[in-house]
Amino acid sequence: MLNKLTELDSDFVRAQFPAFTEPSLQGWAFFENAGGSYTCQQVIDRLTHYYTATKVQPYYPYPASMAAGQRMDEAYAWLSAYLNIDNAELSLGPSTTQNVYVLANALRPMWTAGDEIIVSCQDHEANAGAWRRLDQTGLVIRDWHIDPDSGRLELDDLDQLMGERTKMVAFPHASNVIAHINPVQEITRRAHAAGAISVVDGVSYAPHGLPDLQALGVDIYLFSTYKTWGPHLGAMYVRQELRDKMTNQGHFFHQGSPRSELTPAGPDHAQIAAAAGIAEYLDALYGHHFDGQANASERGRRLHDLFRRHETALLTPLLEFLRQREDVQIIGPDDPSIRAATVSILPLNKPVMEVAERLQSHKLMVGTGDFYGVRPLKELNIQLDPGVLRLSFVHYTTQAEINQLISGLEQSL
Repeated sequence: MLNKLTELDSDFVRAQFPAFTEPSLQGWAFFENAGGSYTCQQVIDRLTHYYTATKVQPYYPYPASMAAGQRMDEAYAWLSAYLNIDNAELSLGPSTTQNVYVLANALRPMWTAGDEIIVSCQDHEANAGAWRRLDQTGLVIRDWHIDPDSGRLELDDLDQLMGERTKMVAFPHASNVIAHINPVQEITRRAHAAGAISVVDGVSYAPHGLPDLQALGVDIYLFSTYKTWGPHLGAMYVRQELRDKMTNQGHFFHQGSPRSELTPAGPDHAQIAAAAGIAEYLDALYGHHFDGQANASERGRRLHDLFRRHETALLTPLLEFLRQREDVQIIGPDDPSIRAATVSILPLNKPVMEVAERLQSHKLMVGTGDFYGVRPLKELNIQLDPGVLRLSFVHYTTQAEINQLISGLEQSL
């Protein structure tokens, strides 16, 4: 297999996203991707087709219904292949937050009162709150605190927390405000050595390239497809051996049905069908950038690396610019090689909202607030109101947009 192109073709990438030709968005640079990405044309086409041609109850024995079910099945199979997991190990629910609540109820009967679960304080609260509420059922919650200066999770601290009754370690692949890429494989190895399962919140990492879940070795991995260029769903991987031990959360007659046991309400059929467009988009990128045949997991790994190189090249000058200034604090590491392309900053001489409003005048779309990262900001001693200014991007961002951001920051800080 040879690369056709050594660098990401931004023109080809952006041609897959209608937002970049939308008149109302012209001139604007989008830097709030951590809150939700633009949607690729492949997803939009599939959603439109479902609503116009197959908006019926799926899996019944007439053509439109059978086609609807086939479209949904295609999404499960195609995304699972990219994630390098078995089709039955993927669930698509209404949101990642909802998926965590369901998981907490499904896992709880496996444990007894006094058992312990470790939950990091680097998490997005919407994806950690359900674990913490299990203390009301007799479980002991152990907080894995972050370093108050760097914001990082230290492995030595984890070792001190784990004991004979540790059943689970929950942590993010990368925090949505700190962005340090945590060593998922090593954390999982240590959890397994202690007899615990690893649960990884990948919501802020997956937009930078879908992970190879077999390579990571995790037991549970969650992310949101509306942040990976698709519809508003929560994707959830649960290792089959673990799923078999969990309590069914669906209707009693769904016992043994992998798609129903962890999605009690049933998600939007059209959005599931549209989610296949994420994989279709990745296939288009692969065919444009690489020669030769490869299975989906290999295509995913190569595209992940391509995205990573592109984003790191854009992240480097942004961090260099911010490092040189005395009027701004970078939240998390300033080394682009160990962080995702989400940069939260704290202006030191001007209010957060004033800087954000000035950036808007430069046609820069950025986010402000705590982003539900309440615990990490508290542990970093940062006031939740107004919180921080967040600048986040993904692979479709260009060098010209980074230059626009740096220029806007220079005039706004």
